[in-house]
Amino acid sequence: MNTASAVEPHRNKRGESSRAAIFGAALDLFQERGYEATTMRAIAVRAGVSLGSSYHYFPSKEHLVLEFYRHTHELHLAVIAPLLSREKDLAARLRGVIRAVIVTCEPFHGVAGSIFSSVANPASAVNPFGPTSRALRDEVIAMYAEVVSGSDAKVPSDLAAELPLLLWLYQMGILYFWIFDRSQGRLRTLEVIDQTTDLIVRLISLANLPVLRGSRRRALALVRSIAEGSH
Repeated sequence: MNTASAVEPHRNKRGESSRAAIFGAALDLFQERGYEATTMRAIAVRAGVSLGSSYHYFPSKEHLVLEFYRHTHELHLAVIAPLLSREKDLAARLRGVIRAVIVTCEPFHGVAGSIFSSVANPASAVNPFGPTSRALRDEVIAMYAEVVSGSDAKVPSDLAAELPLLLWLYQMGILYFWIFDRSQGRLRTLEVIDQTTDLIVRLISLANLPVLRGSRRRALALVRSIAEGSH
């Protein structure tokens, strides 16, 4: 028997456990103390690991924020997979996907508020619009491309090219509203989602009208220029 191969799964399992403990401790402390007031040393103590071990898995607090983004995104993908596989109506797909964002993020409502207060700064290394977050941002935008392409909606090709980016921006706006929503069960956020998704889909259908073609092209050119300027 190869002793090294027998030991490796144990090490991997222990490493995954340590990583999860550090991430969980960070979320708890971000909620209790706020993002800025939480130190890597405090996270290591709460997780029951050495400071060196915490830096091994997460070289900085910013890496913990990126892990938070990744964690919630993967939860979101798992929740929406059945919806996207069965539903073809664009309004239902978009509404379900945006509602699922809120459902999957809800357990982290307090944490999200703490993190947002710091990372919303354009100078933050983990600003959702910044280069460090680009890989995950591109994944979310690709998800919205699937939301559109998998529907039976007739979307002009020029609009279809920019729509995923616009829908990601829409998601960010909804999340911003949700962070500050203190209504029971975040019902206000859910109501806003239901109203705005229907409006978005109606606007998309109107974009097919020949009379609006010129306005659509000007609006999309503006979106492209803004997007290019933010990178």
